[in-house]
Amino acid sequence: MIKVNLTNEILRYITEIEKNRYKVSTVKLPRSVASKLRKNSKKKSSYASNKIEGNPLSEKQVDEVIENDERKHFLKPEQEVRNYFLALNYLEEKVKKKEPFSKKLILDVQKYVEKGAPKEKIGLRGPMPPGVLFAVYDSQSGNPDYIPPEYCDIPSLLDELVDYVNTTDDHPLIVAAVVHYQLVTIHPFEDGNGRTARLLSGYILDINGYGFNGIGSLEEYFAYDINEYYESIQMGLPALYYSGRDNPPHPEIWVNYFLRMVLLYSGKVCELSESSSEDEISGSLSYLKGKEKELLLFLIKKYKGEFTPIEVSREIGVTNKTVINRLSVLAKHGFVEPLMVNQRIRSYKLSDLARNNEKIIKKKV
Repeated sequence: MIKVNLTNEILRYITEIEKNRYKVSTVKLPRSVASKLRKNSKKKSSYASNKIEGNPLSEKQVDEVIENDERKHFLKPEQEVRNYFLALNYLEEKVKKKEPFSKKLILDVQKYVEKGAPKEKIGLRGPMPPGVLFAVYDSQSGNPDYIPPEYCDIPSLLDELVDYVNTTDDHPLIVAAVVHYQLVTIHPFEDGNGRTARLLSGYILDINGYGFNGIGSLEEYFAYDINEYYESIQMGLPALYYSGRDNPPHPEIWVNYFLRMVLLYSGKVCELSESSSEDEISGSLSYLKGKEKELLLFLIKKYKGEFTPIEVSREIGVTNKTVINRLSVLAKHGFVEPLMVNQRIRSYKLSDLARNNEKIIKKKV
Protein backbone atom coordinates (compact mmCIF):
# COMPACT_ATOMS: atom_id res chain seq x y z
CA MET A 1 0.00 0.00 0.00
CA ILE A 2 1.28 3.45 -0.94
CA LYS A 3 2.17 5.53 2.14
CA VAL A 4 2.31 9.31 1.75
CA ASN A 5 4.22 11.70 4.00
CA LEU A 6 3.08 15.33 3.96
CA THR A 7 5.86 17.40 2.41
CA ASN A 8 5.83 21.21 2.22
CA GLU A 9 5.01 20.96 -1.49
CA ILE A 10 2.05 18.67 -0.89
CA LEU A 11 0.75 20.97 1.87
CA ARG A 12 1.10 23.98 -0.43
CA TYR A 13 -0.95 22.26 -3.14
CA ILE A 14 -3.65 21.29 -0.65
CA THR A 15 -3.82 24.88 0.68
CA GLU A 16 -4.19 26.36 -2.82
CA ILE A 17 -6.86 23.82 -3.76
CA GLU A 18 -8.76 24.64 -0.56
CA LYS A 19 -8.72 28.34 -1.57
CA ASN A 20 -10.21 27.50 -4.95
CA ARG A 21 -12.78 25.27 -3.26
CA TYR A 22 -13.88 28.24 -1.14
CA LYS A 23 -14.08 30.55 -4.18
CA VAL A 24 -16.29 28.09 -6.05
CA SER A 25 -18.56 27.72 -3.00
CA THR A 26 -19.23 31.49 -3.00
CA VAL A 27 -20.53 31.48 -6.59
CA LYS A 28 -24.18 30.44 -6.70
CA LEU A 29 -25.15 29.52 -10.25
CA PRO A 30 -28.77 29.22 -11.39
CA ARG A 31 -29.79 25.56 -11.57
CA SER A 32 -30.16 25.57 -15.37
CA VAL A 33 -26.67 27.04 -15.85
CA ALA A 34 -25.06 24.60 -13.39
CA SER A 35 -26.83 21.66 -15.03
CA LYS A 36 -25.57 22.65 -18.48
CA LEU A 37 -22.00 23.10 -17.20
CA ARG A 38 -22.08 19.70 -15.49
CA LYS A 39 -23.23 17.93 -18.64
CA ASN A 40 -20.56 19.62 -20.75
CA SER A 41 -17.95 18.70 -18.13
CA LYS A 42 -18.97 15.03 -18.24
CA LYS A 43 -18.63 15.07 -22.02
CA LYS A 44 -15.13 16.55 -21.74
CA SER A 45 -14.18 13.93 -19.15
CA SER A 46 -15.52 11.14 -21.37
CA TYR A 47 -13.45 12.46 -24.26
CA ALA A 48 -10.25 13.03 -22.26
CA SER A 49 -10.22 9.80 -20.24
CA ASN A 50 -10.70 7.69 -23.36
CA LYS A 51 -8.15 9.75 -25.29
CA ILE A 52 -5.55 8.64 -22.71
CA GLU A 53 -6.37 5.05 -23.68
CA GLY A 54 -5.93 5.78 -27.40
CA ASN A 55 -9.56 6.40 -28.38
CA PRO A 56 -9.43 8.16 -31.79
CA LEU A 57 -12.66 10.19 -31.56
CA SER A 58 -12.45 13.98 -31.62
CA GLU A 59 -14.16 16.06 -28.94
CA LYS A 60 -16.85 17.04 -31.45
CA GLN A 61 -17.47 13.39 -32.33
CA VAL A 62 -17.72 12.48 -28.64
CA ASP A 63 -20.32 15.20 -28.14
CA GLU A 64 -22.36 13.85 -31.07
CA VAL A 65 -22.12 10.24 -29.89
CA ILE A 66 -23.28 11.10 -26.36
CA GLU A 67 -26.21 13.17 -27.65
CA ASN A 68 -27.25 10.53 -30.20
CA ASP A 69 -29.65 8.09 -28.53
CA GLU A 70 -31.27 6.75 -31.71
CA ARG A 71 -28.57 4.36 -32.89
CA LYS A 72 -28.79 0.82 -31.52
CA HIS A 73 -25.27 -0.20 -32.55
CA PHE A 74 -22.11 1.77 -31.80
CA LEU A 75 -18.57 1.17 -32.92
CA LYS A 76 -16.12 0.32 -30.10
CA PRO A 77 -14.67 3.88 -29.74
CA GLU A 78 -18.22 5.28 -29.62
CA GLN A 79 -19.32 2.69 -27.07
CA GLU A 80 -16.33 3.54 -24.87
CA VAL A 81 -17.15 7.25 -24.58
CA ARG A 82 -20.83 6.53 -23.99
CA ASN A 83 -19.88 4.03 -21.30
CA TYR A 84 -17.73 6.59 -19.50
CA PHE A 85 -20.52 9.16 -19.61
CA LEU A 86 -22.96 6.60 -18.17
CA ALA A 87 -20.47 5.70 -15.44
CA LEU A 88 -20.19 9.38 -14.49
CA ASN A 89 -23.99 9.59 -14.26
CA TYR A 90 -24.03 6.43 -12.13
CA LEU A 91 -21.43 7.82 -9.72
CA GLU A 92 -23.24 11.15 -9.55
CA GLU A 93 -26.24 9.29 -8.12
CA LYS A 94 -24.00 7.36 -5.71
CA VAL A 95 -22.53 10.64 -4.43
CA LYS A 96 -26.05 11.90 -3.62
CA LYS A 97 -26.62 8.73 -1.56
CA LYS A 98 -23.16 8.98 0.08
CA GLU A 99 -22.40 5.44 -1.04
CA PRO A 100 -19.27 4.19 0.78
CA PHE A 101 -16.25 3.12 -1.24
CA SER A 102 -16.38 -0.66 -1.65
CA LYS A 103 -15.22 -3.56 -3.79
CA LYS A 104 -18.75 -3.76 -5.23
CA LEU A 105 -18.53 -0.10 -6.29
CA ILE A 106 -15.20 -0.79 -8.03
CA LEU A 107 -16.68 -3.78 -9.86
CA ASP A 108 -19.86 -1.90 -10.81
CA VAL A 109 -17.87 1.00 -12.28
CA GLN A 110 -15.71 -1.34 -14.37
CA LYS A 111 -18.89 -3.04 -15.58
CA TYR A 112 -20.11 0.34 -16.87
CA VAL A 113 -16.72 1.07 -18.45
CA GLU A 114 -16.69 -2.29 -20.28
CA LYS A 115 -20.37 -2.42 -21.20
CA GLY A 116 -20.72 -4.27 -24.52
CA ALA A 117 -17.36 -6.04 -24.16
CA PRO A 118 -17.02 -9.86 -24.03
CA LYS A 119 -17.93 -11.36 -20.64
CA GLU A 120 -14.35 -12.30 -19.86
CA LYS A 121 -13.40 -8.61 -19.97
CA ILE A 122 -15.84 -7.77 -17.17
CA GLY A 123 -14.92 -8.44 -13.54
CA LEU A 124 -11.64 -9.41 -11.89
CA ARG A 125 -9.09 -11.06 -14.15
CA GLY A 126 -8.38 -14.74 -13.68
CA PRO A 127 -5.44 -17.08 -14.38
CA MET A 128 -3.61 -16.97 -17.71
CA PRO A 129 -3.00 -20.07 -19.85
CA PRO A 130 0.26 -21.92 -19.02
CA GLY A 131 3.31 -20.08 -20.31
CA VAL A 132 1.43 -16.81 -20.95
CA LEU A 133 2.39 -13.71 -18.93
CA PHE A 134 -0.30 -11.14 -18.17
CA ALA A 135 1.33 -7.76 -18.69
CA VAL A 136 0.83 -4.32 -20.22
CA TYR A 137 2.90 -4.47 -23.40
CA ASP A 138 4.56 -1.69 -25.37
CA SER A 139 2.63 -1.44 -28.64
CA GLN A 140 5.80 -0.86 -30.69
CA SER A 141 8.51 -3.02 -29.11
CA GLY A 142 6.24 -5.75 -27.76
CA ASN A 143 8.13 -5.69 -24.46
CA PRO A 144 6.20 -5.63 -21.16
CA ASP A 145 5.84 -2.07 -19.83
CA TYR A 146 4.25 -3.27 -16.62
CA ILE A 147 3.70 -6.66 -14.98
CA PRO A 148 0.85 -6.39 -12.44
CA PRO A 149 0.37 -8.61 -9.38
CA GLU A 150 -0.80 -12.20 -9.73
CA TYR A 151 -4.55 -12.60 -10.17
CA CYS A 152 -4.79 -14.52 -6.87
CA ASP A 153 -3.48 -11.49 -4.93
CA ILE A 154 -6.07 -9.07 -6.37
CA PRO A 155 -8.98 -9.69 -3.92
CA SER A 156 -6.82 -9.07 -0.83
CA LEU A 157 -5.19 -6.00 -2.42
CA LEU A 158 -8.60 -4.52 -3.17
CA ASP A 159 -9.77 -5.32 0.37
CA GLU A 160 -6.72 -3.49 1.69
CA LEU A 161 -7.50 -0.46 -0.49
CA VAL A 162 -11.16 -0.37 0.57
CA ASP A 163 -10.16 -0.65 4.23
CA TYR A 164 -7.67 2.21 3.79
CA VAL A 165 -10.25 4.51 2.18
CA ASN A 166 -12.84 3.86 4.87
CA THR A 167 -10.55 4.15 7.91
CA THR A 168 -7.71 6.55 7.04
CA ASP A 169 -7.21 9.99 8.52
CA ASP A 170 -5.41 11.16 5.36
CA HIS A 171 -6.70 14.29 3.63
CA PRO A 172 -9.34 13.41 0.99
CA LEU A 173 -7.08 14.80 -1.76
CA ILE A 174 -4.37 12.35 -0.70
CA VAL A 175 -6.93 9.52 -0.55
CA ALA A 176 -8.07 10.29 -4.12
CA ALA A 177 -4.45 10.19 -5.32
CA VAL A 178 -3.86 6.86 -3.55
CA VAL A 179 -7.04 5.32 -5.01
CA HIS A 180 -5.98 6.39 -8.49
CA TYR A 181 -2.49 4.93 -8.11
CA GLN A 182 -3.57 1.71 -6.41
CA LEU A 183 -6.27 0.82 -8.95
CA VAL A 184 -3.98 1.44 -11.91
CA THR A 185 -1.16 -0.48 -10.19
CA ILE A 186 -3.18 -3.44 -8.87
CA HIS A 187 -4.63 -3.64 -12.40
CA PRO A 188 -7.50 -5.87 -11.27
CA PHE A 189 -9.18 -6.17 -14.68
CA GLU A 190 -8.19 -7.33 -18.13
CA ASP A 191 -9.31 -3.97 -19.49
CA GLY A 192 -10.68 -0.65 -18.22
CA ASN A 193 -8.24 -0.22 -15.32
CA GLY A 194 -7.18 3.35 -16.12
CA ARG A 195 -10.71 4.58 -16.77
CA THR A 196 -12.00 2.87 -13.62
CA ALA A 197 -9.16 4.44 -11.59
CA ARG A 198 -9.91 7.93 -12.92
CA LEU A 199 -13.62 7.55 -12.28
CA LEU A 200 -13.17 6.31 -8.72
CA SER A 201 -10.52 8.85 -7.73
CA GLY A 202 -13.02 11.44 -8.97
CA TYR A 203 -15.67 9.78 -6.82
CA ILE A 204 -13.46 10.15 -3.74
CA LEU A 205 -13.10 13.86 -4.53
CA ASP A 206 -16.84 14.28 -5.12
CA ILE A 207 -18.04 12.47 -2.02
CA ASN A 208 -15.66 14.50 0.15
CA GLY A 209 -16.70 17.87 -1.28
CA TYR A 210 -13.84 18.35 -3.74
CA GLY A 211 -15.87 17.75 -6.90
CA PHE A 212 -16.43 21.49 -7.43
CA ASN A 213 -20.17 21.02 -8.12
CA GLY A 214 -19.44 18.63 -10.99
CA ILE A 215 -18.06 21.48 -13.09
CA GLY A 216 -14.83 21.10 -15.03
CA SER A 217 -12.90 17.99 -16.06
CA LEU A 218 -9.90 16.69 -14.12
CA GLU A 219 -9.37 14.06 -16.84
CA GLU A 220 -8.65 16.87 -19.30
CA TYR A 221 -5.53 17.78 -17.34
CA PHE A 222 -4.28 14.19 -17.25
CA ALA A 223 -4.79 14.03 -21.03
CA TYR A 224 -2.84 17.24 -21.82
CA ASP A 225 0.47 15.38 -21.52
CA ILE A 226 -0.17 11.64 -21.52
CA ASN A 227 3.54 10.79 -21.24
CA GLU A 228 3.85 12.88 -18.07
CA TYR A 229 0.75 11.19 -16.67
CA TYR A 230 2.16 7.69 -17.18
CA GLU A 231 5.68 8.62 -16.07
CA SER A 232 4.29 10.07 -12.83
CA ILE A 233 2.36 6.88 -12.07
CA GLN A 234 5.35 4.67 -12.90
CA MET A 235 7.71 6.81 -10.77
CA GLY A 236 10.75 5.34 -12.52
CA LEU A 237 10.17 1.95 -10.83
CA PRO A 238 10.85 -1.50 -12.37
CA ALA A 239 8.14 -3.05 -14.53
CA LEU A 240 7.35 -5.83 -12.02
CA TYR A 241 4.72 -4.95 -9.37
CA TYR A 242 6.57 -6.87 -6.66
CA SER A 243 9.82 -4.93 -7.34
CA GLY A 244 8.72 -1.69 -5.73
CA ARG A 245 5.37 -0.63 -7.14
CA ASP A 246 3.55 -2.34 -4.27
CA ASN A 247 5.21 0.12 -1.87
CA PRO A 248 6.96 2.89 -3.85
CA PRO A 249 9.83 4.61 -2.04
CA HIS A 250 8.93 8.09 -3.31
CA PRO A 251 5.11 8.27 -3.66
CA GLU A 252 5.30 12.08 -3.55
CA ILE A 253 6.27 11.95 -7.26
CA TRP A 254 2.78 10.75 -8.12
CA VAL A 255 0.97 12.71 -5.38
CA ASN A 256 2.63 16.00 -6.40
CA TYR A 257 1.62 15.43 -10.01
CA PHE A 258 -1.96 14.47 -9.05
CA LEU A 259 -2.40 17.51 -6.78
CA ARG A 260 -0.90 19.83 -9.40
CA MET A 261 -3.52 18.62 -11.89
CA VAL A 262 -6.30 19.09 -9.30
CA LEU A 263 -5.02 22.63 -8.63
CA LEU A 264 -5.08 23.50 -12.35
CA TYR A 265 -8.52 21.94 -12.69
CA SER A 266 -9.92 23.73 -9.64
CA GLY A 267 -8.56 27.06 -10.90
CA LYS A 268 -10.35 26.52 -14.20
CA VAL A 269 -13.58 25.72 -12.35
CA CYS A 270 -13.30 29.07 -10.55
CA GLU A 271 -13.02 30.85 -13.89
CA LEU A 272 -15.90 28.88 -15.43
CA SER A 273 -18.18 29.47 -12.44
CA GLU A 274 -17.47 33.19 -12.21
CA SER A 275 -17.78 33.84 -15.95
CA SER A 276 -20.98 31.77 -16.21
CA SER A 277 -22.46 33.64 -13.27
CA GLU A 278 -21.55 37.00 -14.81
CA ASP A 279 -23.01 35.97 -18.18
CA GLU A 280 -26.26 34.90 -16.55
CA ILE A 281 -26.54 38.15 -14.55
CA SER A 282 -25.71 40.27 -17.60
CA GLY A 283 -28.38 38.51 -19.62
CA SER A 284 -31.04 39.07 -16.96
CA LEU A 285 -30.04 42.71 -16.40
CA SER A 286 -30.32 43.44 -20.13
CA TYR A 287 -34.12 43.11 -19.84
CA LEU A 288 -34.35 45.85 -17.17
CA LYS A 289 -34.91 49.55 -17.85
CA GLY A 290 -32.98 52.26 -16.02
CA LYS A 291 -35.52 52.81 -13.23
CA GLU A 292 -35.85 49.07 -12.63
CA LYS A 293 -32.07 48.78 -12.28
CA GLU A 294 -32.08 51.70 -9.86
CA LEU A 295 -34.75 49.97 -7.79
CA LEU A 296 -32.74 46.74 -7.76
CA LEU A 297 -29.64 48.55 -6.49
CA PHE A 298 -31.71 50.31 -3.83
CA LEU A 299 -33.20 47.00 -2.62
CA ILE A 300 -29.76 45.35 -2.45
CA LYS A 301 -28.40 48.21 -0.33
CA LYS A 302 -31.46 48.65 1.88
CA TYR A 303 -33.14 45.29 2.51
CA LYS A 304 -31.80 41.97 3.79
CA GLY A 305 -35.23 40.51 4.58
CA GLU A 306 -38.84 41.08 3.52
CA PHE A 307 -40.19 44.40 2.25
CA THR A 308 -43.55 45.67 1.00
CA PRO A 309 -44.21 47.90 -2.02
CA ILE A 310 -45.68 50.60 0.23
CA GLU A 311 -42.48 50.70 2.33
CA VAL A 312 -40.35 51.05 -0.77
CA SER A 313 -42.62 53.70 -2.31
CA ARG A 314 -42.24 55.87 0.80
CA GLU A 315 -38.47 55.45 0.75
CA ILE A 316 -37.91 56.38 -2.90
CA GLY A 317 -40.77 58.86 -3.31
CA VAL A 318 -42.83 57.25 -6.07
CA THR A 319 -46.34 55.79 -6.07
CA ASN A 320 -47.11 52.37 -4.70
CA LYS A 321 -48.42 51.29 -8.12
CA THR A 322 -45.14 52.28 -9.80
CA VAL A 323 -43.15 50.21 -7.30
CA ILE A 324 -45.46 47.21 -7.82
CA ASN A 325 -44.97 47.43 -11.60
CA ARG A 326 -41.20 47.61 -11.27
CA LEU A 327 -41.11 44.76 -8.74
CA SER A 328 -43.12 42.56 -11.12
CA VAL A 329 -40.42 43.07 -13.77
CA LEU A 330 -37.66 42.27 -11.25
CA ALA A 331 -39.56 39.14 -10.20
CA LYS A 332 -40.03 38.05 -13.82
CA HIS A 333 -36.25 38.10 -14.34
CA GLY A 334 -35.39 36.39 -11.08
CA PHE A 335 -34.09 39.26 -8.92
CA VAL A 336 -36.93 39.33 -6.34
CA GLU A 337 -39.44 36.78 -5.09
CA PRO A 338 -43.06 37.55 -4.12
CA LEU A 339 -44.23 36.12 -0.77
CA MET A 340 -47.84 34.93 -0.94
CA VAL A 341 -50.59 34.86 1.70
CA ASN A 342 -54.02 33.55 0.70
CA GLN A 343 -52.99 33.64 -2.96
CA ARG A 344 -52.16 37.33 -2.74
CA ILE A 345 -48.74 38.96 -2.70
CA ARG A 346 -48.09 40.24 0.81
CA SER A 347 -44.46 41.22 0.45
CA TYR A 348 -41.25 40.56 -1.47
CA LYS A 349 -37.68 39.52 -0.77
CA LEU A 350 -34.48 39.54 -2.77
CA SER A 351 -33.89 36.25 -4.59
CA ASP A 352 -30.84 34.04 -4.01
CA LEU A 353 -29.65 35.13 -7.45
CA ALA A 354 -29.60 38.77 -6.35
CA ARG A 355 -28.21 38.20 -2.84
CA ASN A 356 -25.44 35.85 -3.96
CA ASN A 357 -24.34 38.09 -6.81
CA GLU A 358 -24.48 41.57 -5.26
CA LYS A 359 -20.95 42.48 -6.39
CA ILE A 360 -21.58 41.46 -9.97
CA ILE A 361 -24.89 43.33 -10.11
CA LYS A 362 -23.35 46.51 -8.68
CA LYS A 363 -20.52 46.29 -11.19
CA LYS A 364 -22.82 45.66 -14.17
CA VAL A 365 -25.41 48.32 -13.23
